[in-house]
Amino acid sequence: MLITPALRPDAKTVPFARRLAAFGDRTALLTRDGELSYRQLAARVGESADRLGRERRLVLLAGANTVDALVTYLAALAAGHPLLLVPGDNAEAVRSLTAAYDPDVVAGPDRDGDWVLDERRAVSAHTLHPDLALLLSTSGSTGSPKLVRLSHENLQANAESIAAYLGIHGGDRGATTLPMHYCYGLSVINSHLLSGAGLILTGLSVADTCFWDLFRQSRGTTFAGVPYTFDLLDRVGFATMDLPHLRYVTQAGGRLAPERVAQYAALGDRDGWELFVMYGQTEATARMAYLPPDRAAARPRAIGVPIPGGSFRLRPHPDWPEPHTGELVYAGPNIMLGYAAGPSDLGLGRAIDELHTGDIARRTQDGLYEVVGRVSRFAKILGLRIDPQQIESMLAAHGVTAYCVGADDQLVVAVPRSTRTSADAKRVRRLVTGDCGLPPRAVHVHVLPELPRLASGKPDYQAVRALISTPVEGRAEAAAPSPAAARPGPVGPVELCRLYAEILDRPDVTEGSSFVSLGGDSLSYVEMSLNLEQSLGHLPPNWHTLPIRDLLQPPPAKARQRAAARRRTLETSIALRALSIVFIVGSHIHVFHIKGGAHLLLAVSGFNLARFHLTSAERRERIRHGWNSVARIVVPSMAWIALLLLVTENGNYGLPTLFLFESFLTPRDDRVPPYWFIEALVCILIAVVTLLSLRGVDRLERRFPFGLPMTLMALGLLTRYDVLGLSQRIHLPSAVVVPWLFALGWAAAKASTVRQRLLATAAALVTVPGFFPGEPGREALIMAGFVLLVWVPSLPSLGPVNRLAGLLASGSLYIYLTHWQVFPHIEAFSGWLALAVSLAFGVAYAAVAARVTRALRLRGRAGHIQSSGPGSPPAASVASRST
Repeated sequence: MLITPALRPDAKTVPFARRLAAFGDRTALLTRDGELSYRQLAARVGESADRLGRERRLVLLAGANTVDALVTYLAALAAGHPLLLVPGDNAEAVRSLTAAYDPDVVAGPDRDGDWVLDERRAVSAHTLHPDLALLLSTSGSTGSPKLVRLSHENLQANAESIAAYLGIHGGDRGATTLPMHYCYGLSVINSHLLSGAGLILTGLSVADTCFWDLFRQSRGTTFAGVPYTFDLLDRVGFATMDLPHLRYVTQAGGRLAPERVAQYAALGDRDGWELFVMYGQTEATARMAYLPPDRAAARPRAIGVPIPGGSFRLRPHPDWPEPHTGELVYAGPNIMLGYAAGPSDLGLGRAIDELHTGDIARRTQDGLYEVVGRVSRFAKILGLRIDPQQIESMLAAHGVTAYCVGADDQLVVAVPRSTRTSADAKRVRRLVTGDCGLPPRAVHVHVLPELPRLASGKPDYQAVRALISTPVEGRAEAAAPSPAAARPGPVGPVELCRLYAEILDRPDVTEGSSFVSLGGDSLSYVEMSLNLEQSLGHLPPNWHTLPIRDLLQPPPAKARQRAAARRRTLETSIALRALSIVFIVGSHIHVFHIKGGAHLLLAVSGFNLARFHLTSAERRERIRHGWNSVARIVVPSMAWIALLLLVTENGNYGLPTLFLFESFLTPRDDRVPPYWFIEALVCILIAVVTLLSLRGVDRLERRFPFGLPMTLMALGLLTRYDVLGLSQRIHLPSAVVVPWLFALGWAAAKASTVRQRLLATAAALVTVPGFFPGEPGREALIMAGFVLLVWVPSLPSLGPVNRLAGLLASGSLYIYLTHWQVFPHIEAFSGWLALAVSLAFGVAYAAVAARVTRALRLRGRAGHIQSSGPGSPPAASVASRST
């Protein structure tokens, strides 16, 4: 019972993709729209395979957890067509890989969501090796031309091995909690279809109550997770869920902290399911090792044992001479053919027989393997890629024997003690900074009685690593606070000399020294400029050439005017608003994929509330300004949506949309309400203004201006982490989940001391990660923007840039409102043109709204209604001149 499209006699295929019909009427796929049997799935796969034809062609598939995408994937494997699987939700990756590999067939949804098989040519333009079955991006290289070449045997062997050690059987039903284009998510699909098990095919997140409804309804027995998934499971109250059919949970895609492994192993033991911790790489199709569930609680640090059919060996490594320790090398039938850097590599055969994982592992007495480090000694320090071995060679050329080890934020250099210890340490530090470009503060030189060596006489780099937490001899700044911290009180020559000495590591700083004369470079220039602006409140033109004493002298009026004409600054909050609205619109149009702008704007909104409304004015005045700000958001929003109700007939907008209440209703489908951000912001503002109208709260805010918003932020974490488990019973709209971000921004504006700023920053860095599982870039954008908001009040800029930023920031609400109706009419011609027109249209609408609001005599500065928060300053203050 095989799928038998018209194939060339020598065509190779993946067996499990051709034998689907053998499972008959057993359920293959379960979706929210119904079920599909294996017989029905096989019929659809057969039709798609016939459509692909007998001539092998390179098929690019926009992967997604949908029936259409899965059918095309299986059809290509069954018909012997090499498949390039790309993330369907990343338009840029689809475009870049299409351009790089020139596929013969492109399969994916069109702009209307209909599945399309675009046959660009009848015969392949490429030489395709007979064994080539699948091309996948390596971990972390989505969209990169470098791909992993996998064979038919790789896919079949790995699926069989995974099915064997997990014990997958026909009664299992696994949920697709990971993307199809990700090798881990794909392995779930392969191993279940090979075993005749059911797939709960969904793109829903485990944070969505609809996912768990579908999982229970489908009698789900298993799901897979990466470390972020488990953070999300904590948030949704997974430990208290009733999942009667759950049999096991798998984890891979990165190291899960040992305590989390033990925690979930114990949870599974309590509730009757098993935890499989697994280890793999795309180069090995998916999996290379697994930790038997009965060992997880006792050995949570281990990756386990090789999968069936695979084996490990430990290749000795000079930096890791301990017994039973070395580079982990894997052998098995699931090892890739090799890499592809372009179409010319598609005709290559097998290039490797073993996979050097790059991980250092040890084999323990009980036969389990543990990963303890990495082979490569390269380190990325302050954004620079540093080769410690090269640093050692450079120092040897200068007559200095040293051992070097890189950490995340420092380079540790160990040198032997001499008769001139302090002079040697300074010389070594200067040699290193001059060679690799690191600022002196990032280079930690440790002078030791003798260099640590192993019994063999080789360097003991483990001992050098242990120096990372050891104070540096002879360096006062080792115990000093970071110079990036704000310095309270007046700043004089002594304080500035100390700042220069700390950042440039120069003990000979005097009031006559300048940044240039002390040997400052481009990296320390950035750090110094931020600290000087924070200390002085301004940065004089050519400050890097001026003596320290002149930095404290206000320039003459004419010179100040000339300087103001040459150098301008841009408020960080304005820059963030302008960039965020560009990121939001551009991501919606898919000209790029930079998410997180809307959530960053919520923090900026809280920041602006505190800056412009929570002043020393009396309570009534503050509340009046607060309600005016609400009106300046609500009125233009409702006016635009009312217009849409009159002129559109597509049913996308209704009364809940008009009254900014749509996101509070239980969603009917996967569609995210287009104006959820405005609805959430208005709801939060109304709640805050109402709260501050109470006399007791008003007094509390004046007495504890920083403590109150931090307390509100802590209360907001109840919904951010869903501590009460409300998401299991009711729909939690964004307005209920995101207020903690608004409160963080409020606290940032009221942080008046270094300690408070550090506390606000730490709160963001702790609470933002995990909010968007699997999207570290999105979380990084939010955290980076928040840190700028806290620590960098203004950014160097230019007049034209300031004017553009002022227009975008002041019109950000209107851009957000209107871009949904603008770009669909233009993006077919050019996505970038659609972005530009959307921004321009929103700015124009802002100008019209300004005239209308003046006519209606609405309070506040018309034309500067901000989507990013209340009470923002007029554009004239955006481009503030530095003096």
